[in-house]
Amino acid sequence: MAKTKSRRDFLKQASAGGAALTTFSTQNSLAATPIAHENLAAPPAARVLGANDRLNVGFVGCGGRMNTHIDYVVRRAKEKGDVQPVAVCDIYDRRKQLARERTGVSEKDVHHDFRELCARKDIDVVVIASPDHWHHAHAVAALKAGKDVYLEKPFTYTIDEAREIAELVNASIKAGKGRVLQVGSQYTSFDHFHKAQKAIKDGLIGQVVWATAGYGRNANKEGGEWNYTIDPGASEKNIDWKAFLGNAPKRGFSAERYFRWRKYWDYSGGIATDLFYHALAPYVMITGQQFPERVTASGGIYVQKDREVPDTLLMNVDYSTFTVNLSCSVASGASPLLAVNGTEGRIIVAQKGEDFSHKTIEIVPDNEYRKEFKAKTGEDKLQIECQPNLRGMHLHMDNFMDCVRSRKEPNLGAELGYKVMAAIRMGVDAYRQQTTIKWDPRKEKALVAKA
Repeated sequence: MAKTKSRRDFLKQASAGGAALTTFSTQNSLAATPIAHENLAAPPAARVLGANDRLNVGFVGCGGRMNTHIDYVVRRAKEKGDVQPVAVCDIYDRRKQLARERTGVSEKDVHHDFRELCARKDIDVVVIASPDHWHHAHAVAALKAGKDVYLEKPFTYTIDEAREIAELVNASIKAGKGRVLQVGSQYTSFDHFHKAQKAIKDGLIGQVVWATAGYGRNANKEGGEWNYTIDPGASEKNIDWKAFLGNAPKRGFSAERYFRWRKYWDYSGGIATDLFYHALAPYVMITGQQFPERVTASGGIYVQKDREVPDTLLMNVDYSTFTVNLSCSVASGASPLLAVNGTEGRIIVAQKGEDFSHKTIEIVPDNEYRKEFKAKTGEDKLQIECQPNLRGMHLHMDNFMDCVRSRKEPNLGAELGYKVMAAIRMGVDAYRQQTTIKWDPRKEKALVAKA
């Protein structure tokens, strides 16, 4: 019979000796504006904060996801008084107005050009929730202006963009003016994964060999995943279509593409960048933060025919000593087991990919190692208590805000974000080219594997 262990019991009984665990791009890759080496100098110093000063927050990209972040800051401002919204930015008139009303900022604090918002000296933090193909430009502008950045996942659209941002953050740290950047994949702040990391370090499952993760989202009745509502009054008169496209391929105005951009390769990697970034980031975090060695992918558009990206996708990400298997369909509700498997046992992080409201993770030894496991822990298997992740909790944003004040590395900083992005983009390219993509560690480039 398994007993539920507290963290104190776990730390006391767990073993102390842990087991550690030609350049390719797609035809439609967004051409990022390169950051010249000389421009990688540290950004200007941010406003010096006193212990009681409020963090002034600006918001770039005020669509549906940003509403969650705005509500968090507004609520925290009322409850704690240590943050306040001061500016919003969007290229769609209606969203500008809604964001202004939601934040309570004045009309003069509503911006159309993100560079104007980033240049403001009264802003400490910039929260970015724009489409994937704009993440790089928005984050770089904020960092170079000396702001700390919360950047929604995926980190970027391309690997080169991710590397450039990581270099910019690292350069600022070396110069003593380090910026704090958090990639917005909240799973890396879930207690479940930090407890799993502790169990791995304590050798409770041996060496990690393979892991599984993913999602099941049956969106067929709604017409398909990412079919967000198209505002009936939306047009080129109130949406800056040129600004939306940016460096993406030029096309005539399309409200479908503007509101449902995740369905199109020009702006997104679909399942890989929207969902697999969440699934992979905590595994890269708890297993040692490596770059992948190679990535393969398969799947297709089996049900939802109104898109370019697949409605079903599977990816294998091979690292030097283990493999992560990612699987997802937005046309089926079946979810894979969230589990980390080692040479001596497994950690079951969750039974369902999106359900983290339960209070434990389970550590189960393989039959061959039951005696050794009981000698280490005193139990046949362990259930480790975890802090639940309930709706309304914002552990990841809390972690970011704490790090802005302490100047510590957040749970999903630029370097980890880059390593995760490398694997995710390699998966997108492997699927689109129907090939295996390998990683060149010396050049830090993704390459098509030779036959």
